[in-house]
Amino acid sequence: MAHPSPQIDDLDQEQLVRFVLETFHRNLIHYGLWFREVEHQNGLESALAADQEVFEACLAFQMGRLGKILGFEVDEKGVPLKLKNLSREELIDLARASGANWLVTDGVWFQTVEKSHGMDAAKRANDLCWSRLSPHEAFYIKRVLGLGERPGLAGLKAALGLRNYTMVNRQSMHDVDEHSFIFRMNDCRVQSARKRRGLADYPCRSAGLVEYPTFASSIDPRIVTECVGCPPDPHPEEWYCAWKFTLVE
Repeated sequence: MAHPSPQIDDLDQEQLVRFVLETFHRNLIHYGLWFREVEHQNGLESALAADQEVFEACLAFQMGRLGKILGFEVDEKGVPLKLKNLSREELIDLARASGANWLVTDGVWFQTVEKSHGMDAAKRANDLCWSRLSPHEAFYIKRVLGLGERPGLAGLKAALGLRNYTMVNRQSMHDVDEHSFIFRMNDCRVQSARKRRGLADYPCRSAGLVEYPTFASSIDPRIVTECVGCPPDPHPEEWYCAWKFTLVE
């Protein structure tokens, strides 16, 4: 079979493996660039709608091609049969592993930018990322749960239970009255690790002020978010940050 590029023949085994991994990397980067540019040109809602359609189409043909080479079967939508046949416990373990990978990747990005450009630059990039990730999370969680456009506080509670953070942190929710509840992050993997190392809390309030209001309003635009406390604010031992969500009719 003729190779698409004669230069491939010049690569040794290690280089060829690295080249294949980099093609996956490029695909991820290009996908993200497409999303960002569609958002810039047409707005976030348009980008999210396009992302839903593109992801499903790409899943079908990409996993189908990979399955033929790597020896795994997929269904008509591109979902690996091995994945579909896992037990509930195995699927939950896989979700937790994915959540841990997400959090570590987030931390590596932060530390890399901080090392090159300083803490302020890293925090600024982090906060802006949250302004885009939160509505994306909300959009897909609403889809998984089948929530309507205005699912109220019950919808927000359900959605908060399926965020990436849920896979790695411990959280709780407490009703204030029929119109509001308080969400608490009882154990935060990042802050707990800093505490074990004898470090002060990471000042994440600026990110939270972007993350939580954006997520809540993406679930239901009637929901207003108030920060009860978030580092560097002082907080009790039983939680690191707390947020109040109120439904305003």
